[in-house]
Amino acid sequence: MSTDCLCDKTYDSICTVCPVSCHLVFRNGEITGNMCERGYTYMMDEIVSPKRNISSTVKINSSLHVRLPVKTSKAVDRDLLIDCTRQLDSIEVSAPIAIGDIVLENVLGTGANFVATRSILS
Repeated sequence: MSTDCLCDKTYDSICTVCPVSCHLVFRNGEITGNMCERGYTYMMDEIVSPKRNISSTVKINSSLHVRLPVKTSKAVDRDLLIDCTRQLDSIEVSAPIAIGDIVLENVLGTGANFVATRSILS
């Protein structure tokens, strides 16, 4: 069997879908440790195409605050985390800003938006 085959590898992970935090193990092509179907799906996604949510900040002018906290509207491929975050370096917003306002749309063509996670009045 090829060394690239997933069946030859073992992966351990803690499921983050719910507060139970199951300890998942992928070994010999099988997943164990999941208490529900969501854990199985989480582990398969983690093996095949790991994704992460990103939390960061952007510059804000005309406010008492210097930075505005933002996050992605959905998870993006783990390999794109640094490139996505670098896109925020050139962003500067002005108050007022409401929670959920889009700060950067469709970052790197992922379909994810960076949205404000705090309202800031002028």
